[in-house]
Amino acid sequence: MNKLAIYGGTPVRSIMLQYGKQFIDERDIHLVVESLKSDYLTTGPMIKRFECKLKEITEAKYVAAVSSCTTGLHIALLATGIKPGDEVITTPITFAASANSILYCGAIPVFADINPDTMLIDVDDVAKKITPKTKAIIPVHYAGEVCDMDAFHELANEHRLAIIEDAAHAIGSKYKGRTVGSLSDMTAFSFHPVKTVTTAEGGAVATNSPELYENIICLRSHGITRKRELMFDQTQGDWYYEQLVLGNNYRITDMQCALGIGQLEKLPMFQERRAMFVERYNEMLSKWGTVRILQSPEGSVATRHLYPIQIVPGKLSVGRKEIYEALKAEGIGVNVHYIPVYWFPYYQQLGYKKGLCPTAEQVYENLITLPLYPMMTDKDFNDVITALEKVLTYYKK
Repeated sequence: MNKLAIYGGTPVRSIMLQYGKQFIDERDIHLVVESLKSDYLTTGPMIKRFECKLKEITEAKYVAAVSSCTTGLHIALLATGIKPGDEVITTPITFAASANSILYCGAIPVFADINPDTMLIDVDDVAKKITPKTKAIIPVHYAGEVCDMDAFHELANEHRLAIIEDAAHAIGSKYKGRTVGSLSDMTAFSFHPVKTVTTAEGGAVATNSPELYENIICLRSHGITRKRELMFDQTQGDWYYEQLVLGNNYRITDMQCALGIGQLEKLPMFQERRAMFVERYNEMLSKWGTVRILQSPEGSVATRHLYPIQIVPGKLSVGRKEIYEALKAEGIGVNVHYIPVYWFPYYQQLGYKKGLCPTAEQVYENLITLPLYPMMTDKDFNDVITALEKVLTYYKK
């Protein structure tokens, strides 16, 4: 049946409104063209400029740009010494890469449940999941909101664990006045097009540790070094290099970093506009009894990447699937972030079972992501509200 038939009229929008979208301006294009006309397409000066800009923004002492947040998480784990058989705790409400990066090391992902209000990993459940094999924790700053890092650092110090923050959503977010990227052993960022700033594909790892930084730099480029002080044979000429470990080609290009420089220049504007739409969503939706909005935890000042809502169970005559499909039929490009990672067939084949994190699973069953990006217009926002109100009113019990 045509989903629109239930309303007996035309949809709110004739052209689909995306849930997320990049913004590219002439400054970005100029920088990319500048890079294309230079002598370097990769391993050149744009990468260093981008990394320096990221250091300013994150307040980290060291930043290494890489090919994606996934690769950043992978080599961050390797740099801390994660090895086969080790356990690393993370959340199931995240993109698969957070857990996949653990598997790439031969280690074992352990999933801890979430807080239903913030949708962030629950530090108390993390504490319950720690065993003698646990070596690290990957807190994920879901939607840009920051986890309770004081509690995680206390836990990590007590059990001698590494903390690697997955800040794919959280460039520019702050925790108790400190910027994400300067808080823990290492922090990984994403610059995918739907994120706050983009390099097309790309990521970065931030750290305050010179030793970890040197490990990251080596691991992102085949495990090879040209630094004489690190070589076993220091008598050779300047053509000489040595492979010290088994690394990967996780490098980013100058063209991507040129785009990233322009994007980071616009970060304050992106933050302001995202915050404006989040405030407007909160103001309107908090009055409705049919949906729950995401709560900000204490100490978190977020650059919001996503705007998720939860359908309140028992208030509607249908479930999330029908609401999702009806909103799409109205031209609103909603999404769902995320399917619990261990529900995927690959993880099921590894022995993970449904029921592992009951709160996360219950939240997922009622979860919908509404459009949020800097260059949304007032009309776009009003269309989302109109469509959502239309659908929820129709299905309200």
